[in-house]
Amino acid sequence: MEKQQNKVATLTETEEKLANTLYQAYTTNKPLDVKDWSNQIFDEESAYRVQNQLMKLKNEAVGGYKISLTSEETQKMFASDSPLYGAQVKSRFLHAPANFALSDMLEPLVEVELVFRVDKTLSPDDSFAQLMQKTSVAGALEVPDCRFKDWFPSLEKNLVVSDAAVGGLVVVGDLFSTAVAFENVKDLADVHCNLKFNNESLKKGTSSEVLGNPLKSLRWLVAKLQQHGKNLSVGQYVSTGTFVLPPKLQEGTWSAHFDNGLGNVSLTVTK
Repeated sequence: MEKQQNKVATLTETEEKLANTLYQAYTTNKPLDVKDWSNQIFDEESAYRVQNQLMKLKNEAVGGYKISLTSEETQKMFASDSPLYGAQVKSRFLHAPANFALSDMLEPLVEVELVFRVDKTLSPDDSFAQLMQKTSVAGALEVPDCRFKDWFPSLEKNLVVSDAAVGGLVVVGDLFSTAVAFENVKDLADVHCNLKFNNESLKKGTSSEVLGNPLKSLRWLVAKLQQHGKNLSVGQYVSTGTFVLPPKLQEGTWSAHFDNGLGNVSLTVTK
């Protein structure tokens, strides 16, 4: 474990420069040109070192994590055979109904997700049933955003990881005890959602798109974080992956309508 922690902490000159550049883009809201960084970060572990340094520069408590590439379709888009994660600062988790300005983002999309809140310490050895007992669950709208221009759907996977998995905002709906809201593990693979824009149905999706079951996504993250010498803390959130291929975020009213008693999540986007 200690060796893994040291590996994450040791940056090359290129990694440190990218982390600083991403932080500047994050704070100034000015996008970067992909060609300036293409083929500069050669492997996933290098990308996670950049992300780790970026989070240090943000100097804010980590509110949780988002998981990306949790469907076969999105993995093919980014030439990956596994998910990836991004740490997210606490202020980027909002509670529904939420409002924010499009001008505060760069090239945002919108996704439908299930979010888990950690209520008790999680272990990679936990069964799915144990994960249910240790968490709360909510429907959510995630707004991915990226510090690189023209990023979707062709940005290099390692740049996605470096940019904290293109984290933007996560709008979290009402929370329910996972073990109370769902009778068994398989029920979490059968959550349906209707994504609406200005009250018109735009896309429909099912939670089985998320690695077959969002609990698999959560357990993957717990194990992956342990490999990096990290762990989820009580109170942190995990956005587990999108039900649908994300459309571009536009000015207007967005809402996600979940079944299984999870309710609705709304987001108003202004100029």
